[in-house]
Amino acid sequence: MVKFLLWCILLFLCWPLAILALVLYPVVWLLLLPFRLVGIAVEGVFELLRALITLPARILRGPRHA
Repeated sequence: MVKFLLWCILLFLCWPLAILALVLYPVVWLLLLPFRLVGIAVEGVFELLRALITLPARILRGPRHA
């Protein structure tokens, strides 16, 4: 909602720039998509490594009692 309100203000102040932003936003989103996917993959690898490193401690601690 905030992005839309900012875009409306930009449309009121400088409509050519607002139209350009409206057209370029999907292009920029598509260009940045591979970087987001790489970030998700790297985060998954780090979570896997953390789980493998802490596995012995979790096994020795035993089952949790609620």
